[in-house]
Amino acid sequence: MNNKLDYIAIDFETANQYRNSACSVGLVRFIDGKEADSCYSLIHPAKMYFIPEWTETIHHISYNDVRDKPYFPEIWDSMVMPFVNKTPGIPLVAHNGNIFDMPVIQSCCEYFGMARPNLEYFDSLVLAKKTWPDLSHRLTDLGAHFGIEYLAHDALEDSRTCGQIVKLAADKWGVSSVDDLLKACGTSIRSF
Repeated sequence: MNNKLDYIAIDFETANQYRNSACSVGLVRFIDGKEADSCYSLIHPAKMYFIPEWTETIHHISYNDVRDKPYFPEIWDSMVMPFVNKTPGIPLVAHNGNIFDMPVIQSCCEYFGMARPNLEYFDSLVLAKKTWPDLSHRLTDLGAHFGIEYLAHDALEDSRTCGQIVKLAADKWGVSSVDDLLKACGTSIRSF
């Protein structure tokens, strides 16, 4: 049970269409709906196949940026999980996380033979659809609507914006905890 508005926003960028091709990750911790700290890393993808259009127009991460970076298991074990474990029991949140970010974690863990993490999460896209049904629910559009200036498709910036959207949704519903926000939106915490 989460009686506070505490959560960790997470976002991945991938080198290509395969979910096991994570090439960057960003995490931002929110305590009582306010940013507390963050971390970011580039990741050497499982296979060094980059879609040129993505490199040039979306996330601007190229082969040269990641060729000497650690693979997913090292980033997961040395950065992501220590960051998450600093505040045990608070859920992850990602925008479109049910479709993209959580499958990235699952696919990378499967590819590298890692145990599936025991984590809880929710999806800010679900919250946005329930909270603002008449708006476009793309993260970039929500950011623009609410005056959040950020660099789209940068994993850290996307995480930060996702976390801010969660706080705005809580304010709109007049709630002060993740549990109450999820209840107001007719959704719940999910587990891996």
